[in-house]
Amino acid sequence: MRNLLHCSGLSLMDVFSLFPDDKAAEEWFIQQRWPTGVCCPHCGSMNVQSSAAHKTMPFGCREYKHCGKRFSVRTGTVMQSSKLGYQVWLIAMYLLSTNLKSVSSMKLHRDLNITQKSAWHLAHRLRQVALSTREPFSGPVEVDETYVGGLRKNMHASQRKDLTGRGATGKTAVVGVKDRDSNQVRVKVVEKTDAETLHGFVADNVDPDAKVYTDDARAYNGLPFDHEKVQHSVAEYVNGQVHTNGIETFWSMLKRAHKGTFHKISPKHLHRYAGEFAERHNVRKLDTLEQMGIMAQGMVGRRLKYEELVA
Repeated sequence: MRNLLHCSGLSLMDVFSLFPDDKAAEEWFIQQRWPTGVCCPHCGSMNVQSSAAHKTMPFGCREYKHCGKRFSVRTGTVMQSSKLGYQVWLIAMYLLSTNLKSVSSMKLHRDLNITQKSAWHLAHRLRQVALSTREPFSGPVEVDETYVGGLRKNMHASQRKDLTGRGATGKTAVVGVKDRDSNQVRVKVVEKTDAETLHGFVADNVDPDAKVYTDDARAYNGLPFDHEKVQHSVAEYVNGQVHTNGIETFWSMLKRAHKGTFHKISPKHLHRYAGEFAERHNVRKLDTLEQMGIMAQGMVGRRLKYEELVA
């Protein structure tokens, strides 16, 4: 029998073979969070005991003088206070990892046999995991913006064009950067695409010595980097190494999912959807189980309550 832990891709049947019940799924989450041994999430002590008598909080800190709290692998993660079983969480992670255009809450609702409300909250909590901060890109990088949202109804295209400058009225702006060497992408939802916003985004995500390629939008003028532009305004899209084709390909994927999977994405939640697609792009060459492991390891400190989601 093949070793499922070392196969590049997992089928859904493989997932059920590896994790046939909540106990097996829970053990996997424990290994992902504490590979060198369980430690208390409250005080950091490894002086911990486990008890099968406490089903929801199986671990207890033995530093009784200053802690002594009980906890589970859910504590302090996006899974905290969730009533969904560990197997449900793990299968949801599998579905989000293996569907290139993501998964709607309606599909999760049907596939996992949970309410649509629970499925929607579950999906957003998993997307929350992708919103992490990393080291600046060393470059060369491509920087570009796009706009996500629907067209105004009952309006002629020429009128709609008159309302739009660079972007579109009623749409939400997203700025992104792609590092050519690592092929990694980062994105951010922004209120404006002016010089202050775009320059700040580049400064936050790109090493000062990196080469930066953009189009010829005026907002990029004066960018304090080794900077070259491709002249989109005169129908120039590639000039040797000067182009933004990589990040534009990523935008196309994001928009296909917007139209095909979700149909409508609220501006309020767009940052999580965009972050999900950036993370999926960044880990796409890894084995499925590795992708799920990265997601599990990123759950700590990323709690998202339902009240916060709908506020």
